[in-house]
Amino acid sequence: MAHREACLLMAALLTGSAAFSQIHQTTRTDSSSVSRSYQLNPVVVTGSGHHQRLKSTSTPVHVLSSREIHEQGIATFDAAIQRMMPQVSMAPNSMGTFLRLNGLGNKYILILINGQKLSGDISNNIDLNRINMSRVKRIEVLDGAASSLYGSDAIAGVINIITDQPTQQLFNVSSDTRVSGHGQLTEAVTLDIFKNGFGSYTSFTHDRADSYQNNGLEYLKGSDTETQPTIAPLFTGYRSHLIGQKFTYAPNQHLALNTGIDYSYKITDRPDTRPDVTGGTDYEMRYKGLRWNVGGIYKFTGRNSLQADFTSDRYRYGKEYDVETKTNAIGDYVQSKKQRQTELELKAILGLLPRSTTIFGADWRQDFLTATSGNIDQSVYTISAYAQHEAQILKNLIATLGVRLTHHETFNQQFTPKATLMYAPGNFRFRATYSAGFRAPGLDELFYHYFSVNRGKAQISFGNKDLTPEKSHYLSLNTEYRNQVIAVSITGYLNRINDMVVKNNVDVDEASLAMLRTEFPEMTDDQAAKLEHYALYQNSDKGDVKGLQVNVSANIFQGFNLSMNYAYTYARTQSKGQWSVLERSVRNAATIAANYHHVWGRYGLNVNLSGRLQSKTYYPDYEDAPGYGVWNIHTTHAFDCARWAYMEPSIGVDNIFDRVDRRIDSSQRKYALYSPGRMLVVGLKIKFNK
Repeated sequence: MAHREACLLMAALLTGSAAFSQIHQTTRTDSSSVSRSYQLNPVVVTGSGHHQRLKSTSTPVHVLSSREIHEQGIATFDAAIQRMMPQVSMAPNSMGTFLRLNGLGNKYILILINGQKLSGDISNNIDLNRINMSRVKRIEVLDGAASSLYGSDAIAGVINIITDQPTQQLFNVSSDTRVSGHGQLTEAVTLDIFKNGFGSYTSFTHDRADSYQNNGLEYLKGSDTETQPTIAPLFTGYRSHLIGQKFTYAPNQHLALNTGIDYSYKITDRPDTRPDVTGGTDYEMRYKGLRWNVGGIYKFTGRNSLQADFTSDRYRYGKEYDVETKTNAIGDYVQSKKQRQTELELKAILGLLPRSTTIFGADWRQDFLTATSGNIDQSVYTISAYAQHEAQILKNLIATLGVRLTHHETFNQQFTPKATLMYAPGNFRFRATYSAGFRAPGLDELFYHYFSVNRGKAQISFGNKDLTPEKSHYLSLNTEYRNQVIAVSITGYLNRINDMVVKNNVDVDEASLAMLRTEFPEMTDDQAAKLEHYALYQNSDKGDVKGLQVNVSANIFQGFNLSMNYAYTYARTQSKGQWSVLERSVRNAATIAANYHHVWGRYGLNVNLSGRLQSKTYYPDYEDAPGYGVWNIHTTHAFDCARWAYMEPSIGVDNIFDRVDRRIDSSQRKYALYSPGRMLVVGLKIKFNK
């Protein structure tokens, strides 16, 4: 949407709408006051597997609260992580979002919702649109290997989305709208009912964005100077819907039950193929997900509880044609991939000894994959048992020991230990952590059998049943000072990964060509003559990531909060005996946020200035993407209209200084900054409660 249209919409919202909004505090999400306070010591769960204050956890955890996300005018999960976590980088495309944490990519990052794995990916790109931001209470990020608690995939770190179910009000209806340029619109509606221990939580989110370009030219094939027009987008537009329903029941202080279901739908919105210009497509990518869970917790005492959770997650995607081709009519759908994950976890959290917490757990998971394009219809199961003991062994000295034993159907037993030590004199914390991680190769890496033709050339990929799990060793040292005014944390770490699974090219000789012609009889003589290599998944690489993180948050004076985060990451990979910088890694990145809040009677003003600065992004086989600095300003205006109704309009500007990467796209050029430039952002949050 153009700036003028956005301004007109904002005027309509402020003058012609009667709407009300809840004003959140950090410590109470259901506050009925426009005043706010800043909590530098929130409750976390991801680092230790049980609830404790941030300063008490022996493993450092980064926390993004829903208040901080809202005050920066952020409506999507990827924007929240990118703007507020310097060790995270993103690369959006039609196949999902390529997420990188501490130099390592998607397949090494475990994404959880309330401790349960989020399944579903497209070529290892996670579909982050499945995350319902209207229900997010906080986002916890744990750096480094965490397989002793969470099993496979937790090598780069864990991102755990904690959702919120209010229990302080009988009835709650809210709507949160955000509009900005290029057709970006997010609308979230929630309905909450809570009475006599029973809770019903309903939500619907609509999210959409238009495709856009930053340069409408492309190089002619084989030329680095001659150009022609193209309609290929830099950012792929989409439309998505999320519908969620959750029920909770707590008949007494000991028992709490829950069940929920979430449905997600997303389809891309790319320009259609045209005869007069390149860059269009014949089809859109369509994604559907269905996730449901049932669970409960029984608290014997304040320090002893038993928890059980069962989760089923289904995800599929394919091509929906909107241009008639030789083989498909408009509206045809061709499925590419279908995934299903079923998981059951039992966990006991026990206070067996004074000043100690012991966790015992067991986990069963089965993964299914059906991929038409890769000729896969396979499944695999894992069974795990884990234990962790955290105890104060001396005054101010806390130690944690954990271990997990995993039996994988294909790879037998995997053993992953963890050990932490924290010395906590006064407001200081000194932490040392060692943890092992592993990642079992995916079903596609094991069983892929892929053939396609691109511009007349055959493309062939094979899985490898002889792969072994990737293993990592993570060591970190942390120093922290925290009081009611300021929190400062410095962390240095080393993460080493062995047997990294990569897709290597294998040269085609006479014998292998005969094998390939037998495996893929659809390959023509002309395609076979042009075939130079095929791809095979192999354990061939090593990874080495060294990093330093500095985090500062301070209540400078009443109503003014400042946070600064810096991440230095040196990520390398060794392939065929040669070391090189890990692709898409960023050496230096920082995020800054300054927030001012003041109350005049029933009106509360909040002003947030935030920025992300990062150095160039490394691409060993391509041209490096230049660094950038992007700044945003966002204001909210809270009106405490009545005991049961609140209004919070907002207005801001994303990318204040209009930083845009306008280089011409090419096969040798990649991007780090995907912003279309300066955009006005307007919103209105409304809420009725009783």
